[in-house]
Amino acid sequence: MTIRPFRIDIPQQDLDDLRTRLAMTRWQDQLPGTGWERGVPVAYLKDLAEYWRTGYDWRAHEARLNQLPQFTTTIDGQNIHFLHIRSADDSALPLMLIHGWPGSFVEFLDVIEPLSRDFHLVIPSLPGFGFSTPLSGPGWDSARVAGAFTRLMAMLGYERYGVQGGDSGAFVAPEMGKQDAEHIAGIHLNAVLTFPIGQEGEMDTLTQEERRRWNAMENLNDGYLQTQSKRPQTVSYGLHDSPAGQLAWIMEKFKELTEPVDGLAEDSLDRDLMLTDVTLYWLTGTAGSSAQFYYENMSAADWSDGEPGEWDSGTPEDWGEAARGTVPTGVLVSKACDLTIRSWAERDHNIVHWAEYDQGGHFFAAEQPALFVRDVTEFFAKLR
Repeated sequence: MTIRPFRIDIPQQDLDDLRTRLAMTRWQDQLPGTGWERGVPVAYLKDLAEYWRTGYDWRAHEARLNQLPQFTTTIDGQNIHFLHIRSADDSALPLMLIHGWPGSFVEFLDVIEPLSRDFHLVIPSLPGFGFSTPLSGPGWDSARVAGAFTRLMAMLGYERYGVQGGDSGAFVAPEMGKQDAEHIAGIHLNAVLTFPIGQEGEMDTLTQEERRRWNAMENLNDGYLQTQSKRPQTVSYGLHDSPAGQLAWIMEKFKELTEPVDGLAEDSLDRDLMLTDVTLYWLTGTAGSSAQFYYENMSAADWSDGEPGEWDSGTPEDWGEAARGTVPTGVLVSKACDLTIRSWAERDHNIVHWAEYDQGGHFFAAEQPALFVRDVTEFFAKLR
């Protein structure tokens, strides 16, 4: 297996095509008297799309990304793209940071410098996301991705390392712990989903806040999840052909999952950072291949009891103690956006650190980089 240096170099014709398509967008009318409750408002999206077309400078952001050491390799037949930033401290602990959907490696940009004071950083793109393309074939669920990422860390010569994951990464990271517990010092998670498994009394100990979180999860608008997990190929045609469609698909999630929840995504995240993320999906043509991750994991999960468990952890009878992770685990919770329930998390993971924050949302590293760095650093300091 060979590690190859990588540099982003998007052809100018692709950028010209993007601007032309944005200028030619056929805008959908909006029902009078409606707003965000029915989806992204047309006036908001028109304004953002126009800025994307005329104000946003991809080349400037491409240059910033190219200042970071990037590489690709092939593992299990799949092209894997990753950043590798070594700390000035040779004895620093290696740490892998794993993104989710609709994120990418760019959501970690503001935490790279401060984290690299204490960690050697490895930041991969999930298979089918960004420059980890093309997707080599079916079967790339959380467990298989975890296997590829543990092999990547071994290829880099790291015998003891930590893992941080949020959203989809919060499924991959624990799987890495189960597959490579001998080498993983600790796992730090945010945006963790936890589920009941039908055990007697598992609802009895929930606090009032945790009951609110479970109620919110039961009533979550999961239309995007249902679509991507059941018909990823079909939804990809519209997103792959229309930049305005791709923009709306991702910006709705940024709006819904950032803090403050009653504000716009721009209240929490830099507009150019979000557009860099959206542009990455557009230029790499990964609307469909990134959605396949949902299909693979939901196909692997067991829904026979009407509730999803961990995406790839077998049937409810298999969960319990046998499936519980053994690697020391820290959990960061956004009180505004996350629906994590502690007792269920402790059932599944060996939790030694728990922190809840009023500030920050689902995309915590990008929304509150200083708090994210502090929490990650404090957790791993406990393990040294």
